[in-house]
Amino acid sequence: MRLLAFETATRRLSVALWQDGEVIERAEELPNGGSERLLPWVHELLVEAGITLARIDGIAFGAGPGGFTGLRLACGVAQGLAYGLDLPVVPVSTLEALALASGERNVWACLDARMNEVYGAAYVVEGDRVQQVMAPVCLPPAVVPVPTFAGGWGVGDAFGNYRQLLLARKPDLEGMRADVFPTAVALSRLAAPVFARGAGVDAALAQPVYVRNKVALTTAERIARGGAR
Repeated sequence: MRLLAFETATRRLSVALWQDGEVIERAEELPNGGSERLLPWVHELLVEAGITLARIDGIAFGAGPGGFTGLRLACGVAQGLAYGLDLPVVPVSTLEALALASGERNVWACLDARMNEVYGAAYVVEGDRVQQVMAPVCLPPAVVPVPTFAGGWGVGDAFGNYRQLLLARKPDLEGMRADVFPTAVALSRLAAPVFARGAGVDAALAQPVYVRNKVALTTAERIARGGAR
């Protein structure tokens, strides 16, 4: 089985090609876009693997939560390729991919959602199996829910930007890693068993999961959340 995976929910964009458990990837930190990179990366991966697009069996993408523009980019590219190739699609949680990419077992995954908020969820990771123990939310870091497991690791860029606020929420954290991002490799590992059991969806049904639908705050709301006047 061969899968393409796209992850563009954060500033670290990546594309991976999964072949029966073997994965190759292209990735780069591109804070101001990077849409022009994705299809050339696909071409490079196919050339490296010595195969054509016609031999791909499915496409996965990071469905969010994450940046609105990035989520639409990954979804749009995945849908476009899937339509053209008549392939199934698997949307994968960005926070689940972040938890898997961390290499830790008990993971409090938090990404900076801007607007003085974070996307947060918690997972227990065993091998390539990621079990959700706290559903994704989007809230200010001072009030975001915390996982009930003891210790664990705080993972994601929110632990760089809101380190003290998040640590105050869960002082027993074993450590914090702000340098970990969701990756297309992790996405492909999560998507592979879904494809294997025939649970991919039609491209038209593949949609991002925003968690937060409001994309801008009023001045009063920014002030209330500690933002600039």
